Amino acid sequence: MDVSGADAADGNTGLPEAIKATARQLLVKLGAGGLSLDAVAEGGGFAVTDVAAVFPHRDDLLTALVIDAYNASGAAMERADQAASDARASAGARLLAAARALRQWSFGNPAEFTLVYGSPVPDYHAPQDTVPPASRTPAVLAGIVRSALEAGELTPPRRAVPGPPLLLPEAVELFGGVPEAPFSDIIERGVVLWSNLIGLLVFQVFSRTHDSVRDESAFFDYAIAVAAESIGLVVPLGESAD
Repeated sequence: MDVSGADAADGNTGLPEAIKATARQLLVKLGAGGLSLDAVAEGGGFAVTDVAAVFPHRDDLLTALVIDAYNASGAAMERADQAASDARASAGARLLAAARALRQWSFGNPAEFTLVYGSPVPDYHAPQDTVPPASRTPAVLAGIVRSALEAGELTPPRRAVPGPPLLLPEAVELFGGVPEAPFSDIIERGVVLWSNLIGLLVFQVFSRTHDSVRDESAFFDYAIAVAAESIGLVVPLGESAD
């Protein structure tokens, strides 16, 4: 593929997407740490100068890939949650649908999953631009939990988080404020749920459970149901994933 010279001079609008597509392919082979502008140029048949004109530094390209990965995974969860909500599913069923959607995306895009949820890329520091896309996943969870709270679908916790609130204002703002007792620690519990979801996916995508779990898909559903118990939400089990 050669989009150098005249195409670049004409302002080829497809060049950024073509560069990112090549970079995603190289993520599988090289990992994020091995990605470079030279490697992308060689792998895609681009001129290095054309790649650098779009993404001046490797970190610019990584940031674009990170943003795309967060947006794609977040969108998958949003679509699944909307479909479940349109079907008048319970909050627990919505949670399971959204979690399954993230799992499907993660297994379908393991390199991108690794980029955003794996080990930090050496010498790369994600800029503020990545925060809104990264917030889409917890925002879906927060919306489901908030709906469950408003619908009276949550069981009050047996014990509250001790001491003062443990979260930053940004987390409270994402949820829409701190609920009244006995659910005043629901945001902290929501972060635990989010952490459990991502940790479970890390275990499954990186094959940490394949030698101990007979049915990883069913185990995933079960684990989500167990994690949801921490916020007092019942997740229905026994329904197959589409």
